[in-house]
Amino acid sequence: MNGIAIDGERLTLENLYRIVFDKSEAEIPASARERMNASRGVIEKLIAADTAVYGVNTGFGKMASTRISPDEIRHLQLNLVRSHACGVGPPLGEPAVRAMLALRANAIAKGFSGVRPAVAETLVAMLNRGVHPVIPSQGSVGASGDLAPLAHLAQVAIGEGRAIHQGREMPGGEALRAAGIAPLVLEAKEGLALLNGTQAMLALVALALREAENAVSTADVAAALSLDALRGSPAAFDARIARARPHAGAGATARNIERLNRGSEIRESHRSPEKDPRVQDPYSLRCAPQVHGAVRDALAQVRATVAVELNSATDNPLVFVSPGASPDGTGEVISGGNFHGQPLAMAADQLAVALATLGGISERRTEQMTNPQTSQLPAFLVRQAGLNSGFMILQVTAAALASELKPLAAPHSIDSIPTSANQEDYVSMGMGAARRLEPMLANLKNILAIEMLAACQGLDLLSPLKTGPETRKAYDIVRRLSVAVDTDRSLAPDIEAVAREIGNGSFAALLG
Repeated sequence: MNGIAIDGERLTLENLYRIVFDKSEAEIPASARERMNASRGVIEKLIAADTAVYGVNTGFGKMASTRISPDEIRHLQLNLVRSHACGVGPPLGEPAVRAMLALRANAIAKGFSGVRPAVAETLVAMLNRGVHPVIPSQGSVGASGDLAPLAHLAQVAIGEGRAIHQGREMPGGEALRAAGIAPLVLEAKEGLALLNGTQAMLALVALALREAENAVSTADVAAALSLDALRGSPAAFDARIARARPHAGAGATARNIERLNRGSEIRESHRSPEKDPRVQDPYSLRCAPQVHGAVRDALAQVRATVAVELNSATDNPLVFVSPGASPDGTGEVISGGNFHGQPLAMAADQLAVALATLGGISERRTEQMTNPQTSQLPAFLVRQAGLNSGFMILQVTAAALASELKPLAAPHSIDSIPTSANQEDYVSMGMGAARRLEPMLANLKNILAIEMLAACQGLDLLSPLKTGPETRKAYDIVRRLSVAVDTDRSLAPDIEAVAREIGNGSFAALLG
């Protein structure tokens, strides 16, 4: 097997990112096909016996007690896809759509959905050949799965809806023909299996986690630059302090900042009490390990939740093949609630709080550097202050962005509006929780970019003293994108350039 396995068992975040961003090929192994065929056999046997099975020969949600005649079973599945494709709002970006295709195929390939291998194979073919459904981002309450977003995905799989192929939007059927993919003809339960799952919110949380992990490492680099610009003490990053309260994240950040600031001429020049009478630094410097570290620990918890969800069966009902049985359709179909998005909704809320925390403490370090009462540097980091405003409005911008993060971090997972005539009476709002992470990450990258610009300006003002060799690498990246400020100019392009470099992972890579 040459591609990344889509088998419901082995998908990792790193391989998902390869599929999404590197366009690595995905492939369904024979073992997954065997499991899908076995669970499909159970469904076929129940249909033949005219046994009532939710979503197979009954209606959906509140209409689950309505029986569907055998000659209408296919039409039921088609109607389900069409009726549920009623999302609104701006469409999801290509990375999210690619992640959804891979994740839904992987959940089906696990072998509990009771559908033919052709269902997962069609999604994988769309993924590999670049047929990307146009999926409106709003319309899911994250409970009976991400129904509306996944319905728009399923529409294209059956040759309807809209898709983007080779950079052009077109009808879904036209996109499939151009890619040489036969549209899927839905059999019993297959529409439901495509719609019932958490893959829209999971896609967004998984992609946001990647950026958040990059952001917390970047924040360590930014804090190290700011520590030197403010002539702060390295004492707070002593390994003995971290060991005395051994949270893993705090220890990692303390090690990062200590290593980055090693060899700084600036710190050495102010080490004696005669030269620098300060005993302790402000919390935004001194408590960076505790604050950044708490973010790191939160992201680790989110990663653990996502890792479980990647290879979980999240539709309903689930089909369990009898252990050791020959492939004769012996098994059981059980209705449950694995489609409920609460684990991901709570993870998204945790992620949002983490992002707001990083933005808040970063803005405080920028304020420390631009305020002459705390920085021991020229006012607003510019010579001839008054004639020049310097970094005054950069701090204002950072404050505005940090303030925006706070209401965005409000929890979504405690909200619920009952749906489907009160059958679905407690929902997760997980898609909304996940959707707000992208704008939060954009704000955070800009806040960190502002801090780095301010810190590098502060280092220039301390010349001829030099920062340490490791922080110098970060300084050099910033200075390739933005020259030091001698007289006022618009720094909007500089913020954008540094924020873009943060997104590329250049600063996080300095931590190894």
